[in-house]
Amino acid sequence: MPVHVCSLIVNEAQSIPADGEYHIVRFPYGGGESYDAHGMHQAQQPDGETSAYPDRRSGLIWPALDGWGSLTAMVFWADGDYSEVRDRFVRDPLGLAEGYDSTATEDHARTPGGQYRQKHHELFVHPDTPLAFMIRHNGSGPVSITHAQLKLAIHT
Repeated sequence: MPVHVCSLIVNEAQSIPADGEYHIVRFPYGGGESYDAHGMHQAQQPDGETSAYPDRRSGLIWPALDGWGSLTAMVFWADGDYSEVRDRFVRDPLGLAEGYDSTATEDHARTPGGQYRQKHHELFVHPDTPLAFMIRHNGSGPVSITHAQLKLAIHT
């Protein structure tokens, strides 16, 4: 059974607003990625639009084919006055295909030390439905994330 993999990483701060909304974690194109041999995270996107990091589309993975997808994500939160951080995987977060469909939503209370979160979830994926990792916090002002990863492995 072949496996198609897209593995994204970002090591620069991204500011997450304190607006109560979920925000797409964004990833650079090209050299900042650890692996994208199957073209699932490209600036020229399958729906004909062109993205430029750090726009919202730069957080999308477009599955290369139908299959069983294994999603993994990691995020490091900077200090802030929040008491909770949340994350989720979302099919079609920008409403480009069949509409917003979130799954694997989790909330995490602040713990002593750093707020380093990792998650895994599996689901069916389709080429015309992009995926994203989305996060939010409940602080009174913006909070940065300092590191993030998003990985998709498609088993056909």
